[in-house]
Amino acid sequence: MNPYLWSLHAEAVVLVPLLALAYALVLRGHPAQGWRIACFLGGLGLILVVFVTPIENLALRYLLTAHLLQNVALAEWSPALIVLGLPPAAAGAARKYAAIRALTNPLLALPFWLATYYVWHIPAAYDAALRHPSTLLHLEHVCYFVTGVLVWWPVLTGRLDAGTSAAYLFAAFALASPLGLLLALIPNAVYGFYVHAPRIWGWSPLTDQQIAGVTMAAEEAGVCVLLRPLHAPRRDGARSEARPMDEVILARHGES
Repeated sequence: MNPYLWSLHAEAVVLVPLLALAYALVLRGHPAQGWRIACFLGGLGLILVVFVTPIENLALRYLLTAHLLQNVALAEWSPALIVLGLPPAAAGAARKYAAIRALTNPLLALPFWLATYYVWHIPAAYDAALRHPSTLLHLEHVCYFVTGVLVWWPVLTGRLDAGTSAAYLFAAFALASPLGLLLALIPNAVYGFYVHAPRIWGWSPLTDQQIAGVTMAAEEAGVCVLLRPLHAPRRDGARSEARPMDEVILARHGES
């Protein structure tokens, strides 16, 4: 089979239209600035990129690295853009529901997100999902996306001030980064599915796993480096202004 085939996976033909429809309904009651709409569409675009382009075929049949790229897009990048795209009034209205307040509590959202990452990367679970692409693999992807939304929600909807948000995200990505390091340092390929997959690009199963682990660890570490100055104590001892992260972003885009 050609590794570079394009495809239409359920995440592209079901999840993306459903999210777009839900967002359209939200906008009817809570208009959003153009840059927020662009962020939301960017989040949907990322899902399309990793599930329509050859990345999907490579992940499903050939390379662990491609699969991890999908996971990161679903668990981190796309949820961040989608939550950032929500109108502040809509996010505020959602806080009226006890379930949403509970699930987006940082003390619950962060453990849920980390547990999703670590549990689905247990070799037995990872291989089982890949061997059941019509059921378990969809469940895995939904778990990544939902917990990704939960972990970004308190940061990008004004629940936490900017300094606390930076510390919270720094902790999240610092705690997630050992997973990539572990995959990079283990001396044997641990995912049987990819051990027996057709080889491309001259990569052995172990090389594929090491590249995937290094890439994931570097991405997590990069976020930590970017966030560290935001919550570091000021040398002059002065306290920084406590502003919600979303207000900082709004100010940068000129939204009142």
